[in-house]
Amino acid sequence: MFKKITTIILIVLISLSIVPKSIYADQPFEVEGKAALLMDFDSGRVLYDKNINEKLEPASITKIMVLILMMEALEEGRIDLNDNVSISKNAASMGGSQVYLEPGGTNTVEELLKAICLRSANDASVAIGEHIAGSEELFLEMMNSKAKELNMKNTNFKNLTGLPDEKHYTTAYDIALMGRELLTHKSINKWLSMWMTTILVGKDKDVEQELVNTNKLIRFYEGANGIKTGFTQNAGYCLAASATRNNTTFISVILGSKSSGIRNEDSKKLLDYGFANYESVKVYNKGDIVGKTIVEKGKKQEVQVKVEKDISVLIKKGQSKEITKEIKIDDSIKAPISKGQKVGEVVVKMKNETLINEKLIIDENIKKANVINMFNKLLNNLVSK
Repeated sequence: MFKKITTIILIVLISLSIVPKSIYADQPFEVEGKAALLMDFDSGRVLYDKNINEKLEPASITKIMVLILMMEALEEGRIDLNDNVSISKNAASMGGSQVYLEPGGTNTVEELLKAICLRSANDASVAIGEHIAGSEELFLEMMNSKAKELNMKNTNFKNLTGLPDEKHYTTAYDIALMGRELLTHKSINKWLSMWMTTILVGKDKDVEQELVNTNKLIRFYEGANGIKTGFTQNAGYCLAASATRNNTTFISVILGSKSSGIRNEDSKKLLDYGFANYESVKVYNKGDIVGKTIVEKGKKQEVQVKVEKDISVLIKKGQSKEITKEIKIDDSIKAPISKGQKVGEVVVKMKNETLINEKLIIDENIKKANVINMFNKLLNNLVSK
């Protein structure tokens, strides 16, 4: 009996000693920091994760959301890069990282955009938020609303800057979603990847502020093109980084690192791992024509079928020849047809495993044929015979 008990205890102890190894077996290496993530930009696939759903303070990484809302406002024509923004006392009073905007002064939207992207300026963030929404409070509501829209389930913004607040939090995974959204606005790369510039501030625009990008990877890492750094005593050193080589873009996130040096090295380690082992293969471009379908009772007899959006798949290097594509298109579709209407799907596979399934669409409106249209079609058919 004693031997049996001893044997059971030994088995349990051996099992417990094995558990930690099995937990981390899937991770190819360790990084410091409270949380870390590597995500493929095109597919959203996570390739490395460490505490990616732990709620943490993000410091100035918060400003990724400010930039998203800025880019939306620019693209929708609600603001313009050359608009003059009046600097309020509230905006100028922000502490932490700033460009020392003065109450009563004015700066253009583009100048504030540069200040946010390079200097991570708190005063510029609040100034642009007030300009877009009318007040800091209303812009904050926009930030939280957009977070919900992006399915950022573990995020709550309490300010526009990332200054310490225990109720202001997000996660590495939510930050990657946010960064991925920002990078869909292609024009933002101009400012995210800028290394140095200057702007003039003050009521008389007589003070020159030299801006140097706080994200050192922009200068020292091949292909780096974003996104945002952050630091407070509470949050530690944080970085959401992005880099593109050939057709592949990765997003890395490091939260709660002990120093900027460690943060940068761990970010490079994550990105290096992605580029060394994976590649993104473009299967279709948005708008590619993949076939036709018959239109029943429509003003057109047939219509082209197109790919709804860019389609890429992330694979391990050397596997591109194993990718197969299957096009499924409806034999016919009845008019009227609305632009964007689904008429089929494209299935991308590897070794019979489905990697991605995307819609095929009609890219135009087609009205239902009237009596005259039907008669003309009948006449044309008779003539052609």
